[in-house]
Amino acid sequence: MLTPRQLFLRHQAQTSEFPLLLEIERAEGVYMYTPEGRPILDLIAGIGVSNVGHRHPRVLQAIQDQLDKYLHLMVYGELVQAPPARLAHALAATLPAPLDTVYFTNSGAEAIEGALKLAKRHTGRTGLVSSFNAYHGSTHGALSITGSEDFKNSYRPLLPGVTHLRYNELANLGLITELTAAVVLETVQGEAGVRPPQPGYLPAVRQRCTEVGALLILDEIQCGFGRTGTQWAFEQFGVVPDILVCAKGMGGGMPIGAFISSPAIMAGFQTNPILGHCTTFGGHPVSCAAALATLQVIQEEDLLAQVPAKAARIREQLRHPAIREIRNQGLLMAVEFESFAVLKPIIDHALAHEGILTDWFLFCDNSLRIAPPLTITEAEIDQACAGLLRAIAAETTD
Repeated sequence: MLTPRQLFLRHQAQTSEFPLLLEIERAEGVYMYTPEGRPILDLIAGIGVSNVGHRHPRVLQAIQDQLDKYLHLMVYGELVQAPPARLAHALAATLPAPLDTVYFTNSGAEAIEGALKLAKRHTGRTGLVSSFNAYHGSTHGALSITGSEDFKNSYRPLLPGVTHLRYNELANLGLITELTAAVVLETVQGEAGVRPPQPGYLPAVRQRCTEVGALLILDEIQCGFGRTGTQWAFEQFGVVPDILVCAKGMGGGMPIGAFISSPAIMAGFQTNPILGHCTTFGGHPVSCAAALATLQVIQEEDLLAQVPAKAARIREQLRHPAIREIRNQGLLMAVEFESFAVLKPIIDHALAHEGILTDWFLFCDNSLRIAPPLTITEAEIDQACAGLLRAIAAETTD
């Protein structure tokens, strides 16, 4: 009988020529375990997904409770189902007016696609503005507004009418015009290596959008759901978007995404044409039940209030001459080294010898990604930092 590794290589589509090939049999909290029982400390939470840790008991119980009732029943938006209805209500309660109408999807990229369509439908315009070094997903529309030519060139033609500005540069805001349907920005740039907005930048973008009648779409797929220390990152920067996009940490490990807007804007999908946006599995009851439990865990375990101290503890301990800078917004962190050639052996050493899984960023490959579950304890932070420092010392000693 073929092993899972052999099956993976023989039959599962690959996205690179060098997959990590780390086999995991089970996971719990901040740890994943190999078939041999070796613990791997997950310092990136499945790339920002497992914000409440792997297999949180409350999330598991919510999933089991829903499994005992029903699974998929009907395409999105036709039947009244308690899990998506309750989740939409709970999400709206975390948001300022008028963001209280939720459209559920299966992923962040799908949520971006829906948000782009909604902006075009509402404004009657086709122009889109996003930023260089932004990542919004790999589907055609999401890829069109992603800010990396290397990722896009093999898949052209993509959406026309897309303009890129330089994030945090006020002089670029003139690119937002009366032809712009929407400006799409990550509230905190993730794959660029954790780049928060400078003071006043997002309010200036918001003002410019209002002046020209464009919608502001904030992508919080990676930085939302508590990752930065508030439920939504935009709360820290004095703006309210017209459309908010979320996913990743939302589902407690289950696939789900959403875009959220006002009733007036979202009503555009109801007519001309009817069913202006459709999905079969969006709002799946099991994923919605898991997402509601995730939100409740974040709120009831007071995880948001713990984020600043946990981030500070990591910053205080990760001190080494090879570290050039640490950037963070809450527990979304980038530890910068001289180059990818310096960083990659550190990542490999940390996994092979310290049992710590981390990563780099797509558009900032000299920076180490740290984005652990928000549930990580002080002892686990200490363990992770000690292991990373040993890996850095081992791979940077002349």
